[in-house]
Amino acid sequence: MRMSMRRFTRLTNAFSKKVENLEHSVSLHFMYYNFVRIHRTLGTTPALEAGITDKLWEVEDIVGLLD
Repeated sequence: MRMSMRRFTRLTNAFSKKVENLEHSVSLHFMYYNFVRIHRTLGTTPALEAGITDKLWEVEDIVGLLD
């Protein structure tokens, strides 16, 4: 996670100064990682593999949850 999120390295403009912003960023990252990103070893997303969802999510689906 640290390698894929620039918010955890202090020397960038994306560094989170507020804990609340960091929490939101980490939540979005885990949502994308588990529901949208197809993993090479699984051949699908972890959420599909675990049976949590029955469809492949897209980023637009996550944005729709923010409303």
